[in-house]
Amino acid sequence: MGQTWAVPAAFVAAAVAIALSGPGFGDVALAPALVWTPPAFDPATVVGVGLPLFLVTMAAQNVPGAAVLARYGRPAPMRPILVGTGLATMAGAPFGGHAVNLAAISAALAAGPDAGPDPGRRWIASVTAGVGLAVLGTGAGRAVALPALSPPVLIEAVAGLALLGALAGALASAVSDPRRREAAAALVVTAAGVGFLGIGAAF
Repeated sequence: MGQTWAVPAAFVAAAVAIALSGPGFGDVALAPALVWTPPAFDPATVVGVGLPLFLVTMAAQNVPGAAVLARYGRPAPMRPILVGTGLATMAGAPFGGHAVNLAAISAALAAGPDAGPDPGRRWIASVTAGVGLAVLGTGAGRAVALPALSPPVLIEAVAGLALLGALAGALASAVSDPRRREAAAALVVTAAGVGFLGIGAAF
């Protein structure tokens, strides 16, 4: 139970500390607003940001999402889905929107038996989730206010703590074979902080 409330408690403590000792939340826009971002082509950004995001979106979202749907008897027609998500991504990009894709976790939640005993009515879970996310999106300004007012070192520390679980799992898999343990550990230590063509070690 203690771990369950650790993150909310830290969030509340940070918010109170910033409100009492920092600049406060008065200058932060809490209401969401559409902001036009003029498109610009930057080869370094394409290689360093666009390509990694595309690969991650395809490998970690679209492919697992399609596999989840197929597992629950709902095979997805990938061609129209990829065309549709691509067009939606292009439409949202000028406003700062992220890639639209088949979210693997959301698909698993909405397509599985937890969404209802009748497979023909599980679409209700998807619609409900979409409406709920749209409502939560109206509070995006409030969610961004705390990181915007926090010291950069605090954001780095929180992000590092959030990734400890993923790092531990990746390291456990990398060093599970004793024959390759030293090479995997050397790669992790050496590659930390090293970038190539704008692509960081995290990717």
